[in-house]
Amino acid sequence: MTGVTVHQEGPTTGDRGVTAGWAGPYTHGVTRPDTAAVLIPVKSFARAKVRLAGVLDDAQRSSLARGMAERVVAAADPLPVWCVCDDEDVRDWAVTVGAQVEWTPGLGLNGAVQTATARRGAAGVARVVVAHGDLPFAAGLAELAVAEEHEALLVPDRRGGGSNVVSVPTGAGFRFAYGEGSLARHLTEAARCGLSVRVVRAEHLGWDVDEPDDLDVPDHLGRLPGATP
Repeated sequence: MTGVTVHQEGPTTGDRGVTAGWAGPYTHGVTRPDTAAVLIPVKSFARAKVRLAGVLDDAQRSSLARGMAERVVAAADPLPVWCVCDDEDVRDWAVTVGAQVEWTPGLGLNGAVQTATARRGAAGVARVVVAHGDLPFAAGLAELAVAEEHEALLVPDRRGGGSNVVSVPTGAGFRFAYGEGSLARHLTEAARCGLSVRVVRAEHLGWDVDEPDDLDVPDHLGRLPGATP
């Protein structure tokens, strides 16, 4: 690995909390590849966000999860989107929002993303941008496909330990390792693959929703989609 570059992105936001005019820091003389795609792993809406059960009922959690996933799909424009899932309701939903489906039953998050990446690579996609489906203020995901051929882009969560967005070339042999502390593992994995790394710290992509305090959103980011207290 030739080194790790850290970029602090300070987005401006529109009146709905979606980044307005966000060009991103990734256009360093590199053209976004025509063969890039966004992969969005999405869990069952009916069983979503169980750690919020103390503050949101089943219907509210489902509505929130669906609303966040819809925001992430919209943020991928103009790149093609593949919903990585093993739930029939999510599969049907993906079609309604214009996403294609990577059906990955029984593989878990890491296995599902790994399989979907391999499938896209075999189909001619040079780079995937993997974005979690619980990013309520996602915007500009296509800009994360603008990278050097042997470069990985990692967007940490707001606490600095997770990997909310990972952009890697499909042919690098990169092994995904999500879960607590995944950012450090992904940095190590990028080094193993011989990839340079650009760590992008962006508030609108770093805000995910897992714990009750994640529902307490700063005013400048806007409102969470779906039903919240």
